[in-house]
Amino acid sequence: MERYELAAERIKEIPNEEIAQEPFRAYFKEVSSFLSMTTAIMEREEEPDLAGYREENNALYSALSPDNYAACWGNPDYAREKLGEYGPLLSFLYAELRGCIAFAYEKNTENMTVALELFLEVYCSFGGDELPEADDIKGILNSYINDYCQDMVEQRTRSVVDPDLDFAYRIIMDSDLTDLRYLYRFGEYIGENEIRAAELFNAMPQEEVDGLAEVYAEGYRKGFEVTRKDIRKKKTVDIEYHLGFERMIRSAIGKFEAMGLRPVIHRSAVHAINKRGLQKRGFIGGDINPQFAYDHKEDIALFLTKDLVKKKLRALQVSYDKVKKLAGVLGGPAVIETFGEKPFSPVTHSAALSLSDEQQKLQIDYNNEAMQITNRYIPGEERSFTIIAFPLCEIGEPYEDIFREIVKINTLDYAKYQRIQQTIIDTLDSCEWVEIKGKGDNQTDLLIHLHELEKPGKQTNFENCVADVNIPLGEVFTSPVLAGTGGVLHVSKVYLEGLQFSNLTLVFDCGQVIDYSCDNFETEEENRKYIEENILHHHHKIPMGEFAIGTNTTAYTSARRLGIEDRLPILIAEKMGPHFAVGDTCYSWEEDTPVYNPDGKEIIARDNEISALRKEDLSMAYYGCHTDITIPYDELGSIAMIDDDGEMIPIIEDGRFVLPGTEELNRPFDEE
Repeated sequence: MERYELAAERIKEIPNEEIAQEPFRAYFKEVSSFLSMTTAIMEREEEPDLAGYREENNALYSALSPDNYAACWGNPDYAREKLGEYGPLLSFLYAELRGCIAFAYEKNTENMTVALELFLEVYCSFGGDELPEADDIKGILNSYINDYCQDMVEQRTRSVVDPDLDFAYRIIMDSDLTDLRYLYRFGEYIGENEIRAAELFNAMPQEEVDGLAEVYAEGYRKGFEVTRKDIRKKKTVDIEYHLGFERMIRSAIGKFEAMGLRPVIHRSAVHAINKRGLQKRGFIGGDINPQFAYDHKEDIALFLTKDLVKKKLRALQVSYDKVKKLAGVLGGPAVIETFGEKPFSPVTHSAALSLSDEQQKLQIDYNNEAMQITNRYIPGEERSFTIIAFPLCEIGEPYEDIFREIVKINTLDYAKYQRIQQTIIDTLDSCEWVEIKGKGDNQTDLLIHLHELEKPGKQTNFENCVADVNIPLGEVFTSPVLAGTGGVLHVSKVYLEGLQFSNLTLVFDCGQVIDYSCDNFETEEENRKYIEENILHHHHKIPMGEFAIGTNTTAYTSARRLGIEDRLPILIAEKMGPHFAVGDTCYSWEEDTPVYNPDGKEIIARDNEISALRKEDLSMAYYGCHTDITIPYDELGSIAMIDDDGEMIPIIEDGRFVLPGTEELNRPFDEE
């Protein structure tokens, strides 16, 4: 506390000082003012009214808004323009210090103190008559990461398994959720999306809220049931969601607790050492400007070395060992995704930190080793998950009508789809080859090789996916044999992990991507880099880990009628046509755990030639990613199986289901 008080008082003096030379003085004055704002929040005793909270939230986040970002220190190109070679370093510092918002609202004196002292150390380096060497500033930042690596990794590890860390839980359970001040207590950006979601839930009858919570929580329970895992061994559930859904979360907590599961609700990673690119796991608020996160997605490049990888892995091992009892009873994540934000096509800022080829390999090696450590303490064969998605108001108006349409999609008839999908599976199980072709401008032409069934009466290639772990229902999927799988996958426009891709083309040979292109940027080099970073995830080659046929024609026609096709998350979009995942299979790290369909047949297509390498060398078997790419029905020419005589048996023609027993799936098309 003494260190914190000294640092906080010193930072308050900086806006009135002229110690640092210009243009650095402007940087330090602005950042110190921001930090003083966070310490004032941390130290206050009285809560603001709603208007005060909104004003405060705007003051904390407005610098990142698209209107202000061109002249923001978080913009690496602006920082380099103004600060020269120091720009990328001080832009990294700016991004790292944004974590002080979370520390302030959580009253986390330890993390706040470390952040303030880091800022002061850098500030003092600019206090002399001569500027410090850029390498000296880089050295300070590297020391910060290395000195606090163990603490930061340990905090993050505990936060995802320990229900006693109840900062968010207490807000959800103790607040008057009709008083929207509660949203601001989380310390995240609160925009129209979060406010409108909370207002929508507040206007719902309790039985409707409980019904949505039941779909979500019951999907989680069914995930254990259908995979024949014992949920009674588990004591906690990891709840991940977007702010604004607290009434549903509060109801779901009651349902989870009735199952004997305490909730773990943690914030998305704050420190750069714990972040994983654009991936966010935990509770999240709004994103005032996706470009900022995109610019800083590879900030780890500043300090990623072989020694740091070893240190992080040791820290992770030690951290899990300290919480091994808590980790062992974690059931897995229950996730509420949100969607509807305007599609984001990023701008390439050349000053943004990026991983070198050597660092990319180090990051892949770390991810593989870290997954092995995690899997030892939270065994894959014992955990499950569920995931469901709902729209935010940015998707368009009338928001309430769109929301209810998505509720309808998320609650379709389980038994009906299970029956129809079994018809598709029974047909596909009679062959080894499937052909997929696009139509019109879609250039897709793929041949998929399926596993041979040695015992057709007891085995199947495809999982019958209805509403349990993966909501909404509506697909049959498999892991193809890589040998013989090949061709061209093309889609005119697709939205993956929050990023838009135009005219995306992937070329496969022996089941692996060997060439790729898109039309997002002016140059081929930029387009290829975009795919390498966000689909291939820096792998030189990456396999097709999944082939699936989506059957949720209700979702497809609803999206077209509402004009929201480009806003849907992959969780829903993958059910709206055939889709192909690049990366790991759907069963990664659980290939040796038997999985069965409702008809009792074992799904044997859990491996491919690459994942099978785990038995010899784990580092060769996994990619740490799984990216689904869907061809919408209106770009689909045909899906047909090829029988032993070379005859084509169509399942879909001209975007319509033609296999006998599946005709009912065309009803939503007829009702358009």
